[in-house]
Amino acid sequence: MPQTAVITGSTKGIGFGLAREFASRGWNVVITGRSDESVNAALGSLEKEDGRVIGQPCNVAENDQLQALWDFAIDAFNTVDIWINNAGLARTQWSILDTPDSEIHTMITTNMLGTIGGSKIAAKGMVSVGYGKIFNMLGGGSDGEYFPGMGIYGTTKRGLNYYSDALAKELKDTGVLVGKIRPGMIVTEAVVREAQEDLERFQKSRKFMNTLVDQVETVSPFLVDQMIGFEKTGAKIAWLNTFKIMGRIVKNMISKRPDQFERFGL
Repeated sequence: MPQTAVITGSTKGIGFGLAREFASRGWNVVITGRSDESVNAALGSLEKEDGRVIGQPCNVAENDQLQALWDFAIDAFNTVDIWINNAGLARTQWSILDTPDSEIHTMITTNMLGTIGGSKIAAKGMVSVGYGKIFNMLGGGSDGEYFPGMGIYGTTKRGLNYYSDALAKELKDTGVLVGKIRPGMIVTEAVVREAQEDLERFQKSRKFMNTLVDQVETVSPFLVDQMIGFEKTGAKIAWLNTFKIMGRIVKNMISKRPDQFERFGL
């Protein structure tokens, strides 16, 4: 029987890449987005994959919609083996004092409350059957590092690092595993949007970013491999580790890496 993965925020970006990768391996996949239009468009792009892919809209800040997502997956596939809290928002062009209150509210409710609510609902369902894996998507700031413009976003991810550790400890004797994912710097629609909103700022950091960024299709297979084989609760799956960063910086001194942004019109 095929296994099932539920991925929030999976109509685009790394979430979509993960959905495609799971489906290509024959998994059942449940995708979500903010609207019927986004979900239907993503389903159309995934219809040729080997696994069965279904989806429905879900605002992860609303627990009733998260519960409906869990029920939707169970009704369709009877089980959820992996639940990935991927839905998130990064607004990184402002200092803390200049970040609009509305953007602060959206980042906190999406990144933090969405992940907390999603993992609680998934954990309760998984504990009842004695198995399952929950993965929370971290990002810049989750290890305490500072990046300009990421004061609020980084705060949400730092909090989720602690939350994931706490959840792993509380579920350690249940058969449910909790993992943390640091996907690295990936060129997504959100990154392109922010670059377009402030091209001058983007151009100043372009050379450095080009050394470290990756494409969705490069990172997704690695992350899915690691999630499927995941056995140590509380552990972190990191694509862009310190060794890889240093290696790229040194390599870039010898030969220039192809531009990773050009195909996006930047």
